[in-house]
Amino acid sequence: MVAMKVLLRNPRREVDVQGPLQVSTLLQRLEVNRESVLVIRGDTIVPGDAWLADSDDVEIRPVISGGDFGSAIGLR
Repeated sequence: MVAMKVLLRNPRREVDVQGPLQVSTLLQRLEVNRESVLVIRGDTIVPGDAWLADSDDVEIRPVISGGDFGSAIGLR
């Protein structure tokens, strides 16, 4: 039986998940907050309502933010 390969980071681990299923459902099953990650299939970021197939390889990568917004827009 074929299963979707899901690579998670922080900590790095790989799990197999049976599909097809929506991104939002995958994140719920893995107990991952949708607002804190990017879900990537191939080279494409996929939205929460996208469907994933058993044959997909997916990466779940944490969103990183930071920096000084004022400097970025020229206020400093």
